[in-house]
Amino acid sequence: MNLLNRYYFSIIIPCFNRKDELVELLNSFKNIEFAKDRYEVLVIDDGSTDGSDQLVEEFRKDSDIPLHYFKQDNKGPGAARNLGMQKAKGDFFIFIDSDVTIPKSWLKSISDRLHIEKADAFGGPDTYRKDFSPLLKAINYSMTSFITTGGMRGKKGKKLAKFYPRSFNMGLNRDLYTKIGGFGNLRHGQDIEFSHRILKSGAKTIFIEDAPVYHKRRTNLRRFYKQVFNWGIARINLYKIDPGMMEFLHAAPALGTLLVLLIIVLAPFSEAIRIILLYGVLMSVLILLFSMIDAILKYKELKPALLLPLVMPAQIFGYGMGFIYNYIRRVILKKPEKVGFKKNYYK
Repeated sequence: MNLLNRYYFSIIIPCFNRKDELVELLNSFKNIEFAKDRYEVLVIDDGSTDGSDQLVEEFRKDSDIPLHYFKQDNKGPGAARNLGMQKAKGDFFIFIDSDVTIPKSWLKSISDRLHIEKADAFGGPDTYRKDFSPLLKAINYSMTSFITTGGMRGKKGKKLAKFYPRSFNMGLNRDLYTKIGGFGNLRHGQDIEFSHRILKSGAKTIFIEDAPVYHKRRTNLRRFYKQVFNWGIARINLYKIDPGMMEFLHAAPALGTLLVLLIIVLAPFSEAIRIILLYGVLMSVLILLFSMIDAILKYKELKPALLLPLVMPAQIFGYGMGFIYNYIRRVILKKPEKVGFKKNYYK
């Protein structure tokens, strides 16, 4: 930290063939309310072939963003973030993903809270922009809803599961990085494993609620399903590294998926099971109706709510199926690490 007790921030953005997203993200830095001599932006290209390098060069010429570009062979987002920390000049490293944009007050909010609380690391929330499509708003609702477990994970106050800073909006100081090292080799979930080491180190880690990023996530339902399936896969990989990264809440969607499948299979053979199935369907309809009404009140529009009957089951069953598949594969059959969807992950 410098003599004025003010951090110089290095904002690290890994990307792989995400040129269209980078345009939006870099444009959002043009309006940032923060001194240009107190931060730098590092775009770490993980082997893109879509012209991302030319895009960044154009931004460097046409804007006053303190922007740097580095490229490596395709090694995954964890390796890209590690390269960013090696190249960074800052006292404090901040990670965001290429599919986010930032409010103009984002970095100022982070800086103010870090200095007030003397924190070593932080995590921040993600949210939506008003101009997001109905599907993106529906996905945002599902990902942050108490019903689908996203809203249950600890951020502040009472919590049902430990809060892990996530790589779409998190950071740590250089001293802590020197102590715990960089990101691991997991393709998915490497940010949770990294956050787990931060928490185990005893570092002071805070949640900065007033420093959100606008997160676009996946732009169609198929991509969203693949994403949450891979998260289910990743949770078992994390468990195999350290059982401390598994809590009951992480298994809840998988248990729910198993229960639904079991009831459907047994229903033709038992009147009692058919009654349970009927009550289950009625309860699911009521939960969906409640969620749809809540979404209408949240977004002040109807279309996102109408998509929830597709999005919420896709999230729960996608994650649950990935979790079950990899639990059988790695825990029961003792097979090596599984990545999940990779080749066609973005299609």
